[in-house]
Amino acid sequence: MSYDLVVIGTGPGGYVCAIRAAQLGLKTAVVEKRATHGGTCLNVGCIPSKALLHASELYEEAKHAFAGMGIGVGAPKLDLAAMQAFKEAGVEGNVKGVEFLFKKNKIDAFHGTARIAAPGRVEVTDRSGDRQTIETRAIVIATGSDVARLKGIEIDEKRIVSSTGALALDRVPEHLLVVGGGVIGLELGSVWRRLGAKVTVVEYLDRIVPGVDAELARQFQRILQKQGMTFKLSSKVVGIDSSGERLKATVEPAAGEAAAETIEVDVALIAVGRVPYTEGLGLDEIGVATDERGRVVVDAHYATSVPGIYAIGDVINGPMLAHKAEDEGVAVAEILAGRAGHVNYDVIPNVIYTAPELATVGKSEEELQAAGVAYNVGKFPFTANGRAKINRTTDGFVKILASAKTDRVLGVHILGPDAGNMIAEAAIAMEFGASSEDIARTCHAHPTLSEAVREAALAVEKRAIHM
Repeated sequence: MSYDLVVIGTGPGGYVCAIRAAQLGLKTAVVEKRATHGGTCLNVGCIPSKALLHASELYEEAKHAFAGMGIGVGAPKLDLAAMQAFKEAGVEGNVKGVEFLFKKNKIDAFHGTARIAAPGRVEVTDRSGDRQTIETRAIVIATGSDVARLKGIEIDEKRIVSSTGALALDRVPEHLLVVGGGVIGLELGSVWRRLGAKVTVVEYLDRIVPGVDAELARQFQRILQKQGMTFKLSSKVVGIDSSGERLKATVEPAAGEAAAETIEVDVALIAVGRVPYTEGLGLDEIGVATDERGRVVVDAHYATSVPGIYAIGDVINGPMLAHKAEDEGVAVAEILAGRAGHVNYDVIPNVIYTAPELATVGKSEEELQAAGVAYNVGKFPFTANGRAKINRTTDGFVKILASAKTDRVLGVHILGPDAGNMIAEAAIAMEFGASSEDIARTCHAHPTLSEAVREAALAVEKRAIHM
């Protein structure tokens, strides 16, 4: 069998790349090691986590907020098995959707592990051990990422879990330890806190969500603490004893200057990041260059050091985000079809789907300061937004950073209700090179949460109306 393109991996980057290539007339095939398509994102990541975030948020609202709105439902009862079934139904619908799209676009799908035998040749070994070789003009590596491990701590996905195990717990832990104060840890920690767990977050750095604008990170932590999360910053977990009925985690200061403490917990979530997944591809044998962190090295056109082999998504440099991988998948497909594929890495939004949500796009204050860029700041709190007030979702604010010379928007940061949707307005504005004045002069519907974005833009010139 011979193709124009074979994509290895059918996560967001891989399946989008394959579909766009097929749209452009390339004979395309995909290889996926899972029984279902969609990669980590659809199967054990983005989609199932959002299902549990949504369900647990409604559960908490029913428990604490409904009565204040005149809705009498009594104390809600948690049926965790049914909630997990709700999650699985959502996952099934999404992965079947990808399968349908492959058939619609006449993309051949092979299930099994892939090895690049040589440029233009991919060997696929299925679960029974049978092997076949696919010939192709181009290969795109889109194999995504895997959970980062901690030395000396073995993940069993029962009591010591990664994000995969944390999404499939069959009971609410009395005490959940989250190792890592990043996106995954805070999202899944939020799920289990809402459902009744005590949650302790241990973070090596002196702050949570590294890379996020520091002012938002501080406010975000205060909100999560108010909700009931406990944080141990500048700390590290150096071991977990699983020999007893409860886990005993040994926590030391990151600097190692004070005595260690032991925390007894029921479940420990290891959420210290992710690493590129290239196991079994045979990259070393064929000479595909990787960097010191195991990422595949590519040029501006996503080409590796071996002609005819390309890479996108989590296996290359850049933020490990599904939508970043999707855009790269489209870009490389268009490049292979002779078009001008491109990704604007200055406008890649990032969202943390807690309640409230935290969404950012562009530069933070710290990044602008480090680069010596002069900027103006406009901020507007949700306490002054009519829709947020009436909805009782007033935690957080919008911050807009604009060039002091040109007023061009350089970064937008939103901590608040529905921030993940509102950040799209900022991304579009930045993609078109908008100024804060452009946003300020654009009529926004009332009463909406997005009015806070306009008010923040007005605040850049110190002329917010409702503050």
